[in-house]
Amino acid sequence: MRGKDEQKRLIPALERGLMILMELNRHHREMSFAEIVKRVGFPQSTTYRTVQTLEHMGFLRHHPVTGLYSLGVNVLRLGFEYVASLDVVQVGQPVIEALCEVTGCSSHIAIRDGRDAVYVARVGASNATVRRVSVGTRLPLHRTGLGRMLLAELSYDEFEALYPSGELLDNKPGTPANRDALWELVQEDRRRGYVIADSYFHFGISSIVYPLYNQDGVMEGVVSIMVPVHEIPADTHGRLQELVAEAAVNISSMLGHG
Repeated sequence: MRGKDEQKRLIPALERGLMILMELNRHHREMSFAEIVKRVGFPQSTTYRTVQTLEHMGFLRHHPVTGLYSLGVNVLRLGFEYVASLDVVQVGQPVIEALCEVTGCSSHIAIRDGRDAVYVARVGASNATVRRVSVGTRLPLHRTGLGRMLLAELSYDEFEALYPSGELLDNKPGTPANRDALWELVQEDRRRGYVIADSYFHFGISSIVYPLYNQDGVMEGVVSIMVPVHEIPADTHGRLQELVAEAAVNISSMLGHG
């Protein structure tokens, strides 16, 4: 709970507006005005003025037929401008474009945000089997190969703080059963220095993941490719691994590492 001094420094109108945007973002769907009022818990008149302001500024869109509200284009613009400002994206985008071209596989860069892996750059292969991943997609760290690699930078104390409960939410078959199992898996990934995850998140899709480091030797993110195992011969996987490793070295060197 916030202290009284901290509360005095807040701007209530801004807080209300951001809460409405976060609710719509959290549920990834359109909402009626009545549902927005119910979810944020503000008085109807206050919520109405806030919604009208957000719509006027392009942060909310009001559907003329259904009357439902959704996130507006200015929210997306803010997000993409932030992503474009990340050094790892600026230097990494041309590299993953080349990686996609030479491997024929969709290529990605992701960073860690809390317990999520966030895709900040992507190049899709023309024959990609899985097209659900786009810039801004968030996936639980423990359910993805690139998430496991991102966790490998953490000390045990940091890992424990990130997962205070022994249980992992949103578990699926094939993923670690609990926090301890995840930690052991991540330590294997750390020692190896990369992750190859076969059908770990999507059945029939493997991922090859390598870490990206900055000039201080701190992990900035990861680079990965999605390999459709039913379409790419198994004897090419070694070469694919070499290409991802080379891309990781190239991006890291441009970030000042080495």
